[in-house]
Amino acid sequence: MKIAIGCDEAAFQLKEIIKEYLIQRGEDVEDFGVYDTKPVLYPDIAVKVSKSILEGKNERGILLCGTGIGMAITANKVPGIRAAVCHDPYSAERARKSNNVQIMTLGARVVGTELAKTLVDIWLKSDFAGGNSTEKVNRINEYEKEFLNNCK
Repeated sequence: MKIAIGCDEAAFQLKEIIKEYLIQRGEDVEDFGVYDTKPVLYPDIAVKVSKSILEGKNERGILLCGTGIGMAITANKVPGIRAAVCHDPYSAERARKSNNVQIMTLGARVVGTELAKTLVDIWLKSDFAGGNSTEKVNRINEYEKEFLNNCK
């Protein structure tokens, strides 16, 4: 699977660990930064990862910051992207199965290294379940299109 990954300076160390873990799993990883602990504007990273998914360059994305919240907010501003903060196994699974998210976000100040690896595993092996969730995800997409059309 082709996976985009990106973070801010608060999550640099965890991103490096998760990136190496993904590579060891045999995943194809594209790193959108950051590459050190120098402060950055994390929305720039979130948008780059989101665009790579929309353009089909990557299938899924993992974004990390201090809490995961800012990255999720930013990614969700990109039309066509659904992102969710995943801090426990159930949310990681349901993010995919119920909401068909393309991007999981993690908080480096919230989850430890081993839990982060577990959440990544759960999220990557989960697929959209469809069923009753299909109508809900379709409604999200309809609202997104409606808002975009009304803003023109």
